[in-house]
Amino acid sequence: MPLEHLLATVGHIAATTVTEEAPSIDGQGQWPEHSIRALQHAGLGGLVVTPEFGGHGQGLFALSRACELLGEVSASAALCYGMHCVGTAVIGSKATPRQQQEFLRPIAAGEHLTTLALSEPGTGAHFYFPQTQLLALSEDEYLVNGSKSFVTNGGRADSYVLSTVGVDPEAARDGFSCLVVPNNTAGLEWGPEWKGIGMRGNSSRSLLLKDVPVPAQYLLGEHGDQLWYIFQVVAPYFLTAMAGTYLGIAQAAFNEARQYLVERAYRHSGATLSQNGLLQHRLGMMWSNIERTRQLLYHATRLGDAGDPGAVLPILSAKAEMGHCCVEVVNEAMTLMGGSSYGQSSRLEVLLRDSRAAHVMAPTTDILYTWLGRALLGQPLLEE
Repeated sequence: MPLEHLLATVGHIAATTVTEEAPSIDGQGQWPEHSIRALQHAGLGGLVVTPEFGGHGQGLFALSRACELLGEVSASAALCYGMHCVGTAVIGSKATPRQQQEFLRPIAAGEHLTTLALSEPGTGAHFYFPQTQLLALSEDEYLVNGSKSFVTNGGRADSYVLSTVGVDPEAARDGFSCLVVPNNTAGLEWGPEWKGIGMRGNSSRSLLLKDVPVPAQYLLGEHGDQLWYIFQVVAPYFLTAMAGTYLGIAQAAFNEARQYLVERAYRHSGATLSQNGLLQHRLGMMWSNIERTRQLLYHATRLGDAGDPGAVLPILSAKAEMGHCCVEVVNEAMTLMGGSSYGQSSRLEVLLRDSRAAHVMAPTTDILYTWLGRALLGQPLLEE
């Protein structure tokens, strides 16, 4: 299916199912069940699965656009869908024939939801240095012990892509591995439901892994491949999904502010705020902020899809810049709309709370700029 048709379908679902569900997603912290199922039913669960296994074979640009459209309506729906696509990309990048049949085909058919489980309470934003232990019981089975934090779609997905210390406990940093673990595996213990300031529907939960038996067939790639996955797959797709989501938030805030300036009129003169020169100027600056950051994201994702080795810097920059853009635009929209935007349960209140996650979700904005600087100076990205 052509990309424009796929995006039209995403846009339709965003305007209908997601719009209907959005109040309960934020108001009640409800995981976006109906929105995710609608996307799966429309065949969009396989957005990044290759056509060979029933998917659409799309990449970073399509993911950015899909998350942007969803993010305009519900940031949680966008991120929950985005994390599914990131997990799918990780599984698909080096999938064995068995993994292709067990995971990729059901994902493309809309019958399987996956996600990432990388972050840990002991390493914070440094999610690429896992402490979760992987013990080889035999050639055919591993035992996993550890804990994960902020698992989006936690307790809702059908499988979880998680990172571990390699089978050699004395392994160097490049000795980390990745596994995919089905949700019905014994020993998975979920923490309490997510209650956040924003992104309230993410079901972003902690996960305790206690003597979890994992068949060796669920190892992704080879032992020690985790850092390859992080920088070749996780980082590009994860940063893209987040940047697209925050672009959607910024666009939604801009739309709210513009509509308010057009409709708000003074009773004593009949003039609308849209006729005020200062407000015209500030709205123009908001649009410029969004548009230049949007084009950076689109440019970065197109480079990534083309396999350009220089894509990593624009992708890192796009997510960092989008974090600033999103927070700045939402704040400016609240200023332009005055007291009406400050009411409890206003649309901008939701956008403000959701936007604040842009700087703190790993890898944080500060870490991204540090990586950029190190890359530009020829220094190792992961130096402490």
